[in-house]
Amino acid sequence: MSTISESELLAKVPSQLYINGQWVDAAGGKTVDVHDPATGLVIKSIADASPADGMKALDAAVAAQDAWAATAPRVRGEILRKAFDRVQELKDEFALLMTLEMGKPLAEAIGEVNYGSEFLRWFSEEAVRITGRYGTNPEGTGRTIVTQMPVGPCYLITPWNFPLAMATRKIAPALAAGCTVVVKPATLTPLTTLYFVKILEECGVPAGVVNVFTTSTTAAVSDPIVTDKRLRKLSFTGSTGVGQSLMKLATENMLRTSMELGGNAPFLVFEDADLDKAVDGVMIAKFRNIGQACTAANRVIVHESVADAFAQKVTERVKAMKIGRGTEDGVSIGPLIDSKAVAKADQLVQDAVSKGASVLTGGKAIDGAGTFYEPTVLTGVTSAADIMTEEIFGPVLSITTFTTEEEGIAIANDTEYGLIGYVYTEDFKRGQRLIEKLQTGMMGLNAGVISNASAPFGGVKMSGLGREGGFEGINEYLSTKYTMTPNPFA
Repeated sequence: MSTISESELLAKVPSQLYINGQWVDAAGGKTVDVHDPATGLVIKSIADASPADGMKALDAAVAAQDAWAATAPRVRGEILRKAFDRVQELKDEFALLMTLEMGKPLAEAIGEVNYGSEFLRWFSEEAVRITGRYGTNPEGTGRTIVTQMPVGPCYLITPWNFPLAMATRKIAPALAAGCTVVVKPATLTPLTTLYFVKILEECGVPAGVVNVFTTSTTAAVSDPIVTDKRLRKLSFTGSTGVGQSLMKLATENMLRTSMELGGNAPFLVFEDADLDKAVDGVMIAKFRNIGQACTAANRVIVHESVADAFAQKVTERVKAMKIGRGTEDGVSIGPLIDSKAVAKADQLVQDAVSKGASVLTGGKAIDGAGTFYEPTVLTGVTSAADIMTEEIFGPVLSITTFTTEEEGIAIANDTEYGLIGYVYTEDFKRGQRLIEKLQTGMMGLNAGVISNASAPFGGVKMSGLGREGGFEGINEYLSTKYTMTPNPFA
């Protein structure tokens, strides 16, 4: 366990932009402040990039692309493996840093380091498994050669809620595939990414292969990069609205795109479910990361015969949760990211109550320093409530009921989103039916956490396109090339 102090750790984190292998100030020396959401205090000031800085980062990635693509896959993989080992060595530091800038409890931050670093290990192994094929065409007149090539320079935009995992989940497959990258972390939580890029530098990533900038004027800096003809790939994790805007820009040059967007996850509890297991699952699926996850259980849909018992068990667990700064022992609910998040959570709760819902516990913001909201349980939530259609991104658990399997599925699918769904049932055949009937890219069957570096993460409908993780993850950064050669025996 590291004994480093908060001030010592923050001093180790770079405050500049990383462009072409150099840590540099932003043009004009502009800076932006990063706050601790638990206290509201500024913890560090960092460089605030201009559009000119963003273009310098792209210039560097373009210049380094050919050499990096030609680098042996084993070499690329070994750099990623070194980075995995180094992040594990610094696990406590990365965890504390995430808690300071994002607010999540320290124990959860440790879990994110373990999860996030696995993308480095997984894709270090996938780098050497990029393959193609060779064969005779059906007519026998020639030979078919299929090869996989890196797509080229990539622009990676990461969200604030999982500062390490979202960076590694994009950077690792890109580097493994032979692509150079420009990374823009969220302005609210950039410190973890800056520290991680420092580790990549120490592990031997060549100049220009990874470039990172932070900015308070995202559109002004991002738009010229996305519309530059030299960029070949855009990967974004964030809101559906922003994703749609970026997709429109990406069409100008027909960029390869990966979009992991909003979610409205249903959590279905059937009458035959093991209620204790279902409660364990929903506590993780709902309150992990203080509810600030696209995979969070947004709509808890419970069979009417077990709804009261389920609600009672959940409420007892929620009332026992400790609220506080994530560095404090035993805390399970930290602050929301900012005051806007608190206001949104409260608005959704008040709207649900005005439309018939009841508050079993919580239901209001907490006065004092920081941006805290009470962990909340609502029952009797109706289809008219905004909380049934809008992503909560807060510690609010809403319960609605259903009568038949068909009705439960219909409620679950009644959304424009389709990232993930959760199902609790002891009926094996029902579970199989739900795999086919639930309109989501992922599903947890009697499981409240499903994310894993070896599995393809992504959604359908308005939750995005493309996959991150698994064998599929590296394919997002590769293009397929087909070559025909004459029959060598003719």
